[in-house]
Amino acid sequence: MRVLVTGASGMLGRATATGLLERGDEVTVLQRRPAGLPCAEVLGDVADPDVVARAVRGRDAVLHLAAKVDVTGPWAEYAHANVAGTRTVLDACRAAGVGRLVHVSSPSVAHAGTALTGVGAGPADPARARGRYSRSKAVAEQDALAADSPALAVLAVRPHLVWGPGDTQLVGRIVERARAGRLPVIGSGVALIDTTYVDNAAAALVAAVDACGPVHGEALVVSNGEPRPVAEVLDRLCRAAGVPGPRGRVPFGVAWVAGAAAEAVWAGTRRRSIPPLTRFLAEQLATAHWFDQRRTRAALGWRPEVGLDEGFARLRAWYLGGDAPSSA
Repeated sequence: MRVLVTGASGMLGRATATGLLERGDEVTVLQRRPAGLPCAEVLGDVADPDVVARAVRGRDAVLHLAAKVDVTGPWAEYAHANVAGTRTVLDACRAAGVGRLVHVSSPSVAHAGTALTGVGAGPADPARARGRYSRSKAVAEQDALAADSPALAVLAVRPHLVWGPGDTQLVGRIVERARAGRLPVIGSGVALIDTTYVDNAAAALVAAVDACGPVHGEALVVSNGEPRPVAEVLDRLCRAAGVPGPRGRVPFGVAWVAGAAAEAVWAGTRRRSIPPLTRFLAEQLATAHWFDQRRTRAALGWRPEVGLDEGFARLRAWYLGGDAPSSA
């Protein structure tokens, strides 16, 4: 299959493009900076119609991961990368006669800040989604699914809290704060959360490319399907990285107010760094969020192969500089 992958310089995009290459697909990647993969590459802005049209030409399927995922920044940046970028990809797919589009979204598009326990993929809701990233991704997912048609099958996939060796988003930030002694448990620490090891998320996206067509016009949440208490997840990630685990506890209400204050300061001073806390992060660390995986696994014909315990072992091996243990 001839597949375009946008956003292949990120951890998940790179792993997914590699998975497609390893099974023999003809892969083109599109992102701002070189990904260093052994395939055709188009460099540029995903919201640039000329760049995207060139990348999409001759493709059978598009796997759209490119997005602004930072927790800070003006709305215009999120709107450009996530909303305008998605619309540009949709226009290019329709113009080039691409038959399949797998749009990579986020469970946060349907998260209003309350606990999610064993639920499916609720509808994306920009009005209730928390933070600029989540709102922009909610708009983008709505646009993508609205474009589903007999000519262009669209499937939205929402990987949940993806992590693994080399992760600079989730793992990197947790480890940095733990090393500095600034990683408390927010709330009780017993709320169950699910996460997704990167190899499982990549395999699910590869499966989605194949399933898209017979399965279309809906959103699917992808996770390991192994909910654990949030305090345990934080502690295991820290132990894998060889840094101290969480220290102390902060009541959720206090954390939420502190997050709101930090957001206001960062916005007022236009800082580009990552604030120590946001309201969305406080909610994520204090409330349960795990999902029913039955529809996802049936629709994609996929199951996670790397369990959480093995994932933590692979992460530890990576930090030690050794070879990650095989799943065999």
